[in-house]
Amino acid sequence: MRCGRALVVIATLGAACGVPKQKYQAAVDEAGRNLSSANDQRQRADACEAKERETEARAGAAEKRAAELTERLSELEKAASAASADASQQRALVAELAKSKELLEAQSASASAEADRQRKLAEQLAEEKSALQAKSKEYESLAASLDSEIKAGRIKLSELQGKLTVRMGERVLFPSGSATISADGKATLRKIADAFASVQDRMIRVEGHTDNVPIHTERFPSNWELSAARAIAVVRYLQERGIDPALLGAAGYGEYQPVASNDNADGRAENRRIEISLAAPLQSLPAGGPASNASAP
Repeated sequence: MRCGRALVVIATLGAACGVPKQKYQAAVDEAGRNLSSANDQRQRADACEAKERETEARAGAAEKRAAELTERLSELEKAASAASADASQQRALVAELAKSKELLEAQSASASAEADRQRKLAEQLAEEKSALQAKSKEYESLAASLDSEIKAGRIKLSELQGKLTVRMGERVLFPSGSATISADGKATLRKIADAFASVQDRMIRVEGHTDNVPIHTERFPSNWELSAARAIAVVRYLQERGIDPALLGAAGYGEYQPVASNDNADGRAENRRIEISLAAPLQSLPAGGPASNASAP
């Protein structure tokens, strides 16, 4: 608007001053071009100002967005840190639980093994108790069968660690220095054979023992031969009385397993003896079956 007024002023001044028309027209044209240029510059300036305001607005929005993103990023970093700490805690907890599980499994296995051991021990004790009860009944039955011989002092009955043993002195069965059973000895052995008649799965072992007084005869060069011959004689008699020979065994020990002192007559008399014992069941013997029926020293 100011440019338009300037153009009118120029035209008025030109006319008033008597400027030639050609120059006047040239001035008017120049003024028009200047006006047009000024308008263009003003428009460009306005456009620049608008662009600048738009840019500033965008910059402000960008800064706001950046601040928002920065705050969000901070929140995410805090959450990630918390999640990492929680994950670490969870891993530690899982590791601790794994160790606890492993320990419990080991303790459970140990407890199970101990329970098995205790169960087997209980079964073993029950079997031993049953066996002891059976052996006690066996002892009582044998003692009842041989009661008269025991009271007469001809035999002694003992039970040691489940092994039943009938002990007879030399004078009950044999004359001195002999392996021939006397009539009284056979009478005693008949009662023993009757008492052992029901034995089916136990070895009946006959052992011969002497004192330390040496013997030198054609038949018995030493106490070895005498003790073995006496044991064999008893085995043969028991077989004659119906005892299964597969259950019988004989052994001679000479003077080497005394039960009393050989320094006096009473002790030597006690050492001269025959022992008949019920040994272990056949199924518990080593492979190869029972021992030989006649065992020499």
